[in-house]
Amino acid sequence: MNLRRDQLLAPLKQFFGFSSFRPLQEEIIRDALAGRDVFAVLPTGGGKSLCFQLPALVRPGLTVVVSPLIALMKDQVDALQAAGVAATFLNSSLGAGASRPRLRGLHAGEFRLLYVAPERLMLAGFLDDLKKWRVNLFAIDEAHCISEWGHDFRPEYRQLSALRGLFPDVPMMALTATATERVRGDIVKQLHLRSPACYVASFNRPNLTYRVAAKSGAYEQILSYVRARPGECGIIYVQARKTAESMAAKLSADGVKALPYHAGMTTGDRTRNQEAFLRDEARVICATIAFGMGINKPNVRFVIHYDLPKNIEGYYQETGRAGRDGLPSECLLLFSPGDRVKQMRFIDEKSDPKERDIARAQLEQMIHYAEVATCRREFLLGYFGEKFGAPVSDPARSDIHQRAGSETGAPVNCAGCDNCLAPRQTWDGTVAAQKFLSCVYRIREKSRFGVGLQHVIEVLCGADTEKVRKFRHQTLSTYNIGGEHTRAEWGAIGRELVRLGFLFQNADRFNIVELTDQGRAALKSRQKITLTRPVAPTEPAKHRIGEIACDEALFEKLRGLRKQLADERGVPPYIVFSDVSLRQMARFYPANERELSRVSGVGDRKLREFGEVFLREIAAHLRSNPRQIFADDSFAEPSVPMPRRSRLTDTVRETLHFFRQGKSVREIAHLRGVKDGTIYSHLEEAMLAGEAINVKSLLTVEAQRDIAAALAKCGFGGLGGVMTALGGKYGYGECRIVRAAMQSR
Repeated sequence: MNLRRDQLLAPLKQFFGFSSFRPLQEEIIRDALAGRDVFAVLPTGGGKSLCFQLPALVRPGLTVVVSPLIALMKDQVDALQAAGVAATFLNSSLGAGASRPRLRGLHAGEFRLLYVAPERLMLAGFLDDLKKWRVNLFAIDEAHCISEWGHDFRPEYRQLSALRGLFPDVPMMALTATATERVRGDIVKQLHLRSPACYVASFNRPNLTYRVAAKSGAYEQILSYVRARPGECGIIYVQARKTAESMAAKLSADGVKALPYHAGMTTGDRTRNQEAFLRDEARVICATIAFGMGINKPNVRFVIHYDLPKNIEGYYQETGRAGRDGLPSECLLLFSPGDRVKQMRFIDEKSDPKERDIARAQLEQMIHYAEVATCRREFLLGYFGEKFGAPVSDPARSDIHQRAGSETGAPVNCAGCDNCLAPRQTWDGTVAAQKFLSCVYRIREKSRFGVGLQHVIEVLCGADTEKVRKFRHQTLSTYNIGGEHTRAEWGAIGRELVRLGFLFQNADRFNIVELTDQGRAALKSRQKITLTRPVAPTEPAKHRIGEIACDEALFEKLRGLRKQLADERGVPPYIVFSDVSLRQMARFYPANERELSRVSGVGDRKLREFGEVFLREIAAHLRSNPRQIFADDSFAEPSVPMPRRSRLTDTVRETLHFFRQGKSVREIAHLRGVKDGTIYSHLEEAMLAGEAINVKSLLTVEAQRDIAAALAKCGFGGLGGVMTALGGKYGYGECRIVRAAMQSR
């Protein structure tokens, strides 16, 4: 089936409210319509679902979507039905009374999409029904679940390997957001995909900021973090069910509406808490990893990991639940070297030796991420085989399509992680590195075999262990020479030497450490080695610049209206409109249906159902509030701006965050415990850095005119002459704002 581009763009706008495709979507859709098997790795929020939803609308027949979680099915079907798409789901949450009319509709050909769990799909009777329903595509969502090498292997997914034999003429589409090269190969093999068109998008999520902070009074850190973001919602991931319960209870007692979510709760309690979070009735969900897979809540503004994740894949997928709408969001990991010990205890309980070795290697990678001093984004992308800033491609494979940036040759600075925004202090670690490298060398020289990092540390610290005595390592010249550092500090030093290439940690040989050629050369020449201080326990930066600037007061009114309409319909607020849509409405002030239809996410069905009431709210706001003007306003296809590189400090960002919530200078100064003049200086700095500031909310038109005239007369240097010319009528802060506005213009 070969359609013109306009024949694809029309239903894209009509049903989903978008005027253009995201990267790779159109190519995937065209291959699917051509009847070809497709394998796609697209990041969370990258638009995977659209790749099978839109083809289902433009050709006859039924698209069957295999989905792992009940909540995911209901969520996506609700959104599709709100957009006017004939979709349904079948799963164990439905009684016979609810299932029968859906089955009748399927037999009558009334639905375009059917969501179903793998165990239900593979029942003999259900397979017989499928053969009568004119299936045109099997879409396997969260396809990494089929691979035992994946981080979320599910045995029931393995049954799907029989689909190819049962439906040899029906094409398949496998989709996932998280898969290493090994897992990708296993997915293609297990599903028996035939010469699939393979698409691997960039794993980069440019709207996410990654931060790691040392645990120090972890609950107080979290409470402070959440309180600094009033009105924003997020997920806090913890390891233990008990921690999820206690964390939610403490946050609620401190005025933050939070709920727990874990596998030990009843199904009803889990569902109620999840629905409350989806409907913005709870700001925070405190959850084990049982929560979130496939949850399509686009306005999660932060994800906090209270405990160290077990592997990079899980961490990447969990952080990917932030900012699915493309707006700036943050991912904070609280890290303590003691987390490694705790995770190792769990790993040691595994009965399968191979499973233990894989888990240890995955954990070491996670610790490297937490401790790395270079760009965290580069580290994450590198784990999945992508070089940050470089095109990722395989010239030998014409059927693989991959996207990334362009090679710059410059040191990596993503401007979106703590290490790039505020590089950590370094120190001369030559002596420590010499001791560590020398100890590795001496152990190998004496025993003719290598050992792991922990044993090297025990020798350096003079430990009296059975293993040290067995191999007589207490006789080494490096025994007990490391008293100036704690064991935790030596662990961080050793792991950094691995990352710097002086040591090699062999995952295939029980993670033993060995000197590399670079390490031997450094040991011999006593070259200077610079190491990095550990992450600090300080409060991380409060917010990422790059959100769609808009009339914040109107945005809040539109949010309230959205919540009211969603509650009336029994759906989450984002089913009505996303935050992106509301922010564009509050920026462009659409006055009629034609203008409203040009807002991202406003399709035909939503325009008919909600257009009038939202236009009425915008008009009512403008009757009592001045229209705000933003830089580069136009009604050209509005898109979510990518976070730009900013030279603003963290404290300026925090002031800007509060200002954009509509707080006055005095209110912000009171909240932050500083003088009004300090807040004015922050706003001045933000304006000069190119941030949009509504000057009318700070000064009257008359004040702006008076100060501008004085500046024109006295010059833009010092403000002393300006203040004298104005006779003390206005303060320094107000003069600085007008000066910054004139300079930025």
